[in-house]
Amino acid sequence: MSNQVDDDLVPEEVEGYNVGEKKTIEEYNKLDAEDESLAKWKASLGLATDSTPYPVKPGDKRKVVVTELALEFPEQPELEPIRIKLEDAHGNTIVDKEVKFSIKEKSIYQLVVKFRVQHEIITGLKYLHSVKRGGLRVDKVEEPLGSYAPNTIETPFYERRFTEVEAPSGILARGTYSALSKFIDDDKTVHLTVPWSFSIVK
Repeated sequence: MSNQVDDDLVPEEVEGYNVGEKKTIEEYNKLDAEDESLAKWKASLGLATDSTPYPVKPGDKRKVVVTELALEFPEQPELEPIRIKLEDAHGNTIVDKEVKFSIKEKSIYQLVVKFRVQHEIITGLKYLHSVKRGGLRVDKVEEPLGSYAPNTIETPFYERRFTEVEAPSGILARGTYSALSKFIDDDKTVHLTVPWSFSIVK
């Protein structure tokens, strides 16, 4: 993969935004319980419950595990969703899988991401992707996903649905595109990079 593609996937810096000090789940739970806004934030992360932690495979040090990317077609139920499994039956990330699919021109699709968090709270998770055709970038997406506590048995994964997009159409739009997706957090930790390609067809 070229360095140029990697350069395309550097998150934009927000002026005046500083990443907060990293804390463990225990430290977050001990923070001032009388601070209402802090209590609401902790509750939104699931820290205010006595839920059972989702079991982590021994030796698995991953903090964000992306299990599936999908393209769904809410306005065209006759089209089958395109589901890309990124985890095998043993819970291992599939990093060497060739991801390739076709999209009909003018179809309205929605990207859906399924993932889980383990070991510690993740802050400022972002999804980025860059799309190229013939070596030239034709699209770039940077989507903030938010902050998350580790998953529980009651909530075994998180799911984010992106804004619906219409596939381009016309003879100039049809053809094959290459893309690279990246999941990165506030600490600049890259949790997964996925190369893929797709074709726009008539």
